Amino acid sequence: MNKPLADRFRPTDLDDIVGQKHLLGEGKPLRRIIESGEVPNLIFYGPSGVGKTTLANYIAHKTNKTFKKLNGTNASTADIKEVVAQLDTFSGINGILLYIDEIQYFNKKQQQTLLEYIEDGSITLIAATTENPYFYVYNAILSRSTVFEFKSVPPEEIQKAVFRAAAMLEYEQGVKIELPKDCAHKIAVGCGGDVRKAMNTLELSAIASDRVDGVISIKLETVEQLVQKSSMRYDKNGDEHYDIVSAYQKSMRGSDANAALHYLARLLEAGDLPSACRRLMVCACEDVGLAYPQIIPIVKSCVDIAQAVGLPEARIPLADAVVMVCNAPKSNSAYNAINSAVNDVQNGKIGQVPRQLQNMHYDGEDNQNKGQFYIYPHDYPNHYTYQQYLPDIIKDRVYYKYGDNKNEQAFKAYWDKIK
Repeated sequence: MNKPLADRFRPTDLDDIVGQKHLLGEGKPLRRIIESGEVPNLIFYGPSGVGKTTLANYIAHKTNKTFKKLNGTNASTADIKEVVAQLDTFSGINGILLYIDEIQYFNKKQQQTLLEYIEDGSITLIAATTENPYFYVYNAILSRSTVFEFKSVPPEEIQKAVFRAAAMLEYEQGVKIELPKDCAHKIAVGCGGDVRKAMNTLELSAIASDRVDGVISIKLETVEQLVQKSSMRYDKNGDEHYDIVSAYQKSMRGSDANAALHYLARLLEAGDLPSACRRLMVCACEDVGLAYPQIIPIVKSCVDIAQAVGLPEARIPLADAVVMVCNAPKSNSAYNAINSAVNDVQNGKIGQVPRQLQNMHYDGEDNQNKGQFYIYPHDYPNHYTYQQYLPDIIKDRVYYKYGDNKNEQAFKAYWDKIK
């Protein structure tokens, strides 16, 4: 079976690796480390298709080490031991560079199997992960490695790679490939910063295009059908998910309707209706709150409609609600108040419920202070009279502080007058 174009096209020179200029540009630390030939244990952290495996291959070639590759999703401890066993063979003379893709799937025992060998330098480990290594890689490996973060590749860099890959296809197949600039741009933009996706889309575009007299003419409509939603980089259990939902709520909190709608669209295009609804309701309560309390049932109604009609129509009531939340006045006074109250409870500041508030039914004979002494507020003007409600140890605690919006200031003015 032929290798995919993405594998055949892997650069053999640092300057041909697209993107990652913050790591591989002239004078950057990682580039200098690689050029020195003294490469330590490394962890490459970043999304798929941005050059992690390509760079590991280049480093193995540069250091003249035997390159071995394992994937954390299916490799076993026996696979690691098989690599270790080659240290005393001809292939291990110059050392082994072991590349472990998706190392976050290795369990603790598998990672511990490597420690002795990466510590004495007989194996150079380069591990790659799409998840934050500080959460998913064991400390024993982290402490013996240097972490470098890879970024999504910008479209202008990918477009250069697309044209170079088209030239490679021409050479391999002995044909001329007509790739208009708008097609290359569409592939570059549509791959979501993933060079591998771009290469695969280019190869499929060439296969799906007409070949006349030794010329393959790639058309924009062909590219558009193959790109589809490939620009969406989204994993409901990964960092990208949490980044998007965080940006979604923070944009609403910051009253930026354009940004909030953008992140809403990304959630919905990924089919993540539950996250879009949940964060919207939380934001209405947490960030608008008492500044415009009527928004809470309105947002809940919009969410109910969205869940009833489903996608794609769900986008309409959710957009209504998002724009309304963005434009509403903001207050987090109730959010701060409950956080303060919870903090006291978690720290043991609870105390006895005041007697007048207890559910009193019977006083024993030894109780000298019989009766509950509860004061019924409705018996007093304005339905209010003072009595102690908080336990003695926190009787003067103030959790809620009026926000500086019209609604809460109206509440404050009313109670200042009554009290």
